[in-house]
Amino acid sequence: MTAPAPPARKPAGPAPATRPRRCLDGVAALAAALLVAATAVVGTVIENSDGTLHVSWPPLLAYWLPHAGPGTPAALAVAAGVIVHGPVLAARLSWRPLTLVVCGASMAWIWSLALVDGWQRGVANRLTNRNEYLSVIDRFAHIGPTLRTFNEHILIGHPHNWPAHVAGHPPGATLTFVWLDRIGLGGGGWAGAWCITVGGSAAVAVLVALRALTGERTARRAAPFLVLAPAAVWTGTSADGYFAAVVAWAVALLALAATRTVRAPALVALVSGLFFGWALYLSYGLTLFVLPAVTVLLLARNARPLAPALAGAALVALVFTLAGFNWWEAYGLLVQRYYQGVGGDRPQSYWVWGNLACAVVITGLASVAGLRRAGAALPGAVRRWYGARDSAADRLGLLVLAVLLALLAADLSGMSKAETERIWIPFALWLLPAAALLPAADRRRWLTLQAVLALLVNHLLLTTW
Repeated sequence: MTAPAPPARKPAGPAPATRPRRCLDGVAALAAALLVAATAVVGTVIENSDGTLHVSWPPLLAYWLPHAGPGTPAALAVAAGVIVHGPVLAARLSWRPLTLVVCGASMAWIWSLALVDGWQRGVANRLTNRNEYLSVIDRFAHIGPTLRTFNEHILIGHPHNWPAHVAGHPPGATLTFVWLDRIGLGGGGWAGAWCITVGGSAAVAVLVALRALTGERTARRAAPFLVLAPAAVWTGTSADGYFAAVVAWAVALLALAATRTVRAPALVALVSGLFFGWALYLSYGLTLFVLPAVTVLLLARNARPLAPALAGAALVALVFTLAGFNWWEAYGLLVQRYYQGVGGDRPQSYWVWGNLACAVVITGLASVAGLRRAGAALPGAVRRWYGARDSAADRLGLLVLAVLLALLAADLSGMSKAETERIWIPFALWLLPAAALLPAADRRRWLTLQAVLALLVNHLLLTTW
């Protein structure tokens, strides 16, 4: 008799071909960490020298204040739960329960981090200071006349000029909180709860888009990273988390329409356009999402949703225009207002790098390593897409790199000098899925780094937003 063959041995480590790539992942993460450290050191020197950065803990708008709070135990529990059980649940749960779990876990992560600073400081008082939207609720008693004269109050020279955040955004942002107040949900507590609740849904929107464009397996790999987003530190403390959710659902609906994974793709595309239109009246910078939107259509190889989506966005613009608000005029005045304030004092030579350091903080080192892989694979991904032979990894790489390109355009514009840890949350959410390109064996290590970064920032610094 022939002796049975010995059982095949499992490799002791990663295949030799993967070792250099994993080393390069670590090099990319280390380089990003060094960028943050360098901008912190250089920024501190500049701020102590002439005060032109106007931030207390460069490159972040924050103060050094180690502390803990009622949200600390919950934040630690959520982080541990996602690190230990997240990858397994993401792989095994059926799709609909998974989306509910991602939504609930994302909200739990945002809420717990916000409550590290306590209810008043962490949630209720964030949107009530003199620069925020809630400070002008009474000036919107008559919405029509206020919209028609909105642009007259943007420049600082006007005796009744708008506070910084109201002047810096189209009126849709302020109107949101005006309408909340009208239905009995006024005050900072309700405003904070709105931003956290809506902002928490953004992770599901990205998950839905990933499934449509790259397949369910890739979306599942990204799910834990969407939950443990370092950007959650600011999602619960500013209105930008709300803005991020609106534009995220716009992209998700466009992806569903473009891939024809819904029954009425034209109607879904129209609703996507309505969301895009509303996003443009929440924040001027969200116009840059035209790049990811076009990428979605290219990846799906389907331009049919473009017409209904444009119709939906045009409808929103028409309503605001007929109400008396001129978006283009307002943006031109905002540019002047920006340079009237600290924006004109902050040096672009520092912030062009400082902003990127902020982006590292809100996306985490796992996203940096994933983006490195996407960038390295870009030439081949483009060739395979052109030949209609692209893989799920190719499509994911092209999507996240399109978002990165939009972020870089914002950086070079000079209109995002500082405070990008909150302003760039809409872009950060779409960079997080890059971590799905990392090896499965390393996933928990990278998740741990993501969670540790967010916890350290939230417990060592008192963020202004």
